[in-house]
Amino acid sequence: MQSLSKIVVASQHYPPDPSTTAAIMAEIACHLAQTHDVVVLSGSAGALPETGPGKPRIVAVKNRMAGKAALVRRGAAELLFASRTFLALIRELRHGDVVLTVTAPFMLPYAVAAAARLRRARSALIMHDLFPDVLVMAGMLKPGSILTRTMRAANALMFLALNAVITIGRDAERPLLSYRGMTRNKIRFIPNWATLVPAPRPLRFDNPFRRGLPARFIVGLSGNLGFTHDPEIVFAAARLLRDDADIHFLLSGWGIGFERLKQLQADANLPNVSFVARVEDVQLEAFLAAADLWIIPYRKNVAGVSVPSRFYNLLAVGRPVLLVSEPEAEAALTVVENELGWVVTPGRADQLADAIRAAAHSDHGAIAARAVKAASRFDRATAMDAYADLVDELLRNPKLSEQR
Repeated sequence: MQSLSKIVVASQHYPPDPSTTAAIMAEIACHLAQTHDVVVLSGSAGALPETGPGKPRIVAVKNRMAGKAALVRRGAAELLFASRTFLALIRELRHGDVVLTVTAPFMLPYAVAAAARLRRARSALIMHDLFPDVLVMAGMLKPGSILTRTMRAANALMFLALNAVITIGRDAERPLLSYRGMTRNKIRFIPNWATLVPAPRPLRFDNPFRRGLPARFIVGLSGNLGFTHDPEIVFAAARLLRDDADIHFLLSGWGIGFERLKQLQADANLPNVSFVARVEDVQLEAFLAAADLWIIPYRKNVAGVSVPSRFYNLLAVGRPVLLVSEPEAEAALTVVENELGWVVTPGRADQLADAIRAAAHSDHGAIAARAVKAASRFDRATAMDAYADLVDELLRNPKLSEQR
């Protein structure tokens, strides 16, 4: 039986947007729509998904996307989108409703928390990235700047207003609890999931992405490289390994980090580096199965700030992972706890190159089995049940019980 209250999902990214955030928010909205009245406030352009019984109702919020490199225009566009979403929420929300949002763009959660408080609704935030920490980590803000302090003050008010915060990494709890507005009973750990079926994929030398590469051992890098990632360390490791004919780097993705990698390769023309155009979803399984080892390169101070969603699909195809990260970060914890690969210190290209050499001379059969087993624990059904339980708890008790 459906509740009389409804669920509102507010997201700038939603299908047909091809981003990971769009896919995650659509999965959650469609699952909740099976048992609740769900409205999606979508900022994505293009044809909207079909609606009907058991499906969310889509409401378009006018939005103009700017490139990640165009920071001023992007900030203005995101502020305008957050303002429009706030007005849409004031129209949609009623007392007792639940609104769910995500930290993309970073100004959206403030608008959601304010609108929910004004309309006496309950609010929950999925924290993919913690701001301003991400911007400080990327060197775009100074830790003690006026803007950083202002954002932290706004966060304290937002966390006080929110009824729940969903983290996708265990490492996020510590920085969250540093805010006076945050309490442990508000935090729910619901990791993201693999979109590919967990199963060992054998290495095939006729794989279309591997065919023609001269080396025996392929190191892959895939996905969005944003402000939290370090493309320079990958290229520096490739430069250190340029004379090893057995090792080749296969790179495919988007974002400012990949633009930097292309620039570096244009200048150096390393023989052991190849680029592939952005891989569509239908080709993702074949692409991930093409490499022997996958790298996820983070900058310093990633712990508690960001978790790579691509991580779970790398495990699902049965490949070891080489993570550039602090050891206390969520992905690093998972790698070490389950013996899924290697973790190296951010900024140390020599350590990265040494780990790649070690991986190239290791037997990965046992790691492949453990990776697939680990990926099977990060599945869609488990995550969807956790989101449904949280929404039901918010509908029953907006303050969430202290008894966990």
